Amino acid sequence: MTRLVLATRNAHKVRELGQILDGLVEELGLEVVGLDAYPEIPDVVESGVTFAENATLKAVAVAKATGLPAIADDSGLAVDVLGGSPGVFSARWAGRHGDDRANLELLLAQLGDVPDDERAAAFVCAAVLALPSGEVVVEEGRMPGRVAREPRGTNGFGYDPILVVEDGRTAAELSPEEKNSISHRGIAFRALAPHVRLALKRAAGLNR
Repeated sequence: MTRLVLATRNAHKVRELGQILDGLVEELGLEVVGLDAYPEIPDVVESGVTFAENATLKAVAVAKATGLPAIADDSGLAVDVLGGSPGVFSARWAGRHGDDRANLELLLAQLGDVPDDERAAAFVCAAVLALPSGEVVVEEGRMPGRVAREPRGTNGFGYDPILVVEDGRTAAELSPEEKNSISHRGIAFRALAPHVRLALKRAAGLNR
């Protein structure tokens, strides 16, 4: 069995990415694990100014540390009227990394006077495959919508309760299957899957 490392300690992401990659996991007999399987690996400083740069930093560092293929993503909410912010600062918009409630409350307060037709936004994701050989592949995905005036829904995480998608529901009101079919991460990781398949089959061929 080939182990594929997801460069995250976020249990929500590990579960979501496992669902997105489910077909590939079954086809190739992959064991997909998060960084909780490697507590000795330090967190990577996300010093990039784009989602692709941050995801590449994480994937390359984990592939180098483990000697295994690694996948990382960096994603966030880009609000048009804020010039694309919170962007790469989405997880720490309110000042403390991962405080979803504070991030939501601050963003909604900042957009309080913005009319409904000016609240366009999108979730953006860069997904990166890094191999121990140094090979890197980057794919991106977007999930467009608009920012709601108050949170709705109990599914998902992060900004899901305030991004309203085309059918009028927020991302947090979608089932996991519905969300994965249209989400920024789903789009990016489905685009990345053929590269994962090719790289792992090639590695298996070289090892025989």
